Amino acid sequence: MAAALGGLGLLHGRVRLAAAAAATSSLSRPGRRALVPAGAAAALPSAGRSYGSEAKEEEELRVRYLDEEHKGIVVLGLNRSHAKNALNKNLLKMMSKAVDALKSDKKVRTVIFRSEVPGIFCAGADLKERAKMHSSEVSSFVSKARATINEMANLPVPTIAAIDGTALGGGLELALACDIRVAASSAKMGLVETKLAIIPGAGGTQRLPRTIGVSLAKELIFSARVVDGEEAKSIGLISHVVEQNEAGDAAYRRALALAREFLPQVDLITGLAIEEACYAQTIPTKDRIEGLLAFKEKRPPRYKGE
Repeated sequence: MAAALGGLGLLHGRVRLAAAAAATSSLSRPGRRALVPAGAAAALPSAGRSYGSEAKEEEELRVRYLDEEHKGIVVLGLNRSHAKNALNKNLLKMMSKAVDALKSDKKVRTVIFRSEVPGIFCAGADLKERAKMHSSEVSSFVSKARATINEMANLPVPTIAAIDGTALGGGLELALACDIRVAASSAKMGLVETKLAIIPGAGGTQRLPRTIGVSLAKELIFSARVVDGEEAKSIGLISHVVEQNEAGDAAYRRALALAREFLPQVDLITGLAIEEACYAQTIPTKDRIEGLLAFKEKRPPRYKGE
């Protein structure tokens, strides 16, 4: 465990070296999608309310509260088609607002993060906007991105990332913050920041090693390698891989099916309350104190009745 944590700490310094070496490299291009008959897909739920008042030509974030047999499922859809869903200030603000509303909504049971744009999940940070920022603004932007993604990771309900297209840089970091990741076999994923002479800044250096292991995470970050859905599944980056369909939403449909499986189960808040009650009743107070004293004194515990 100590070695693993040490490896995480060393990751930052070594990534900087890799970033400098790969600064002039080009980004990998997404692959083509495989098709399956259109009849194999079921109809999707209709849209509900949305946060997007600051978007100009489109709602950059669509928030849908599903109903009927999907009641309790909320879908957050990234919708910046002109920018490949790149994360800018406005989108991060809307994401934070939506997540803040979700965490206090007791009717929400599962959240799905997806893209409303065909062939793309999220291309990472909006580098065009970032290029216009002062250095002090860049630091603030990265901190905001990290905080927003952390808020997502801390939602008190299961979260699923439905990756039907390319997820690079901050886009993959967003997916890594979810409890479960589902991807189409044709989807492309990678932390490619070292090709731009920077490092992952929204949790990637921490969540990727915790997901696939320290050594392999270093390899992927140092090389800025992009993997498809099949390879992502083989290394444990995602939980499920599905063949893409003609509509381009196979991962979303699989995520929706998973979310429906979760609905009948005990919600997290209730489950934690049950755990707390059971914990308090399992071990008598005196025995609990004896166990802690024994640990401190490095001796076997002497419980009452033994």
